[in-house]
Amino acid sequence: MAMVASTSVAEALLALKIAFLVLLYLFVVRVIRSAGRERQAPSQDSMILTPAAAAAAGLRRSGSTRRSVRLVVQRSPSLAEGDEFQLNSAPVTVGRGGQNDLVLSGDEFASARHARIEVRGDGVWVQDLDSTNGTYVNGARVAGAQRLGAGDVLRVGETDLLIEED
Repeated sequence: MAMVASTSVAEALLALKIAFLVLLYLFVVRVIRSAGRERQAPSQDSMILTPAAAAAAGLRRSGSTRRSVRLVVQRSPSLAEGDEFQLNSAPVTVGRGGQNDLVLSGDEFASARHARIEVRGDGVWVQDLDSTNGTYVNGARVAGAQRLGAGDVLRVGETDLLIEED
C-alpha cells in the first residue's frame, strides 16, 4: 500500500512538472509574438504640426495674425503711470518679490507672488496665486482663472493695469 501511494504522488508531481513546462512554453511564445508585432507596427509620426502644415490642413484660426496684448499702468505706487508691458506666450508673474516678471516692489498690498497672467489661444487669462489681498478684475475678486478682455482693469495690490489689445 505504501508503494501505491508513493507512485501516485510521483505521478502527480510529474504531471504538475509537465503542466508547468507547458504553461512556461506558452508564456514565452506569447511574449515573443508580442515583441514581433511591436516591431512590425508602423511608427506613428508626431502629432505636432508646423504652422505651415496646420495652414495646409485648414487648421489655421480665423484672424491668423497674432494680436498684440499689453498691460498699461493706470495707477501704481511703484510703477510710472502709462508704462506698458507687452505680453507674449510666456506666462507673466506679478508681485512684490524680485523673482516676478513684473515687480511691484513699492506696492505694500501686493503679495510676494500675487498673480499670473497668461496669453492663450483663446485670450488672456489671469489667476490669483493665493495672494493675501486678492486679485480683482473690474472690481470683482478673481476666483480661479479668469479671462480678460480689452479694456478690463486688473488690480494687483494698489496697482491698476489696463488690458489693451491691437
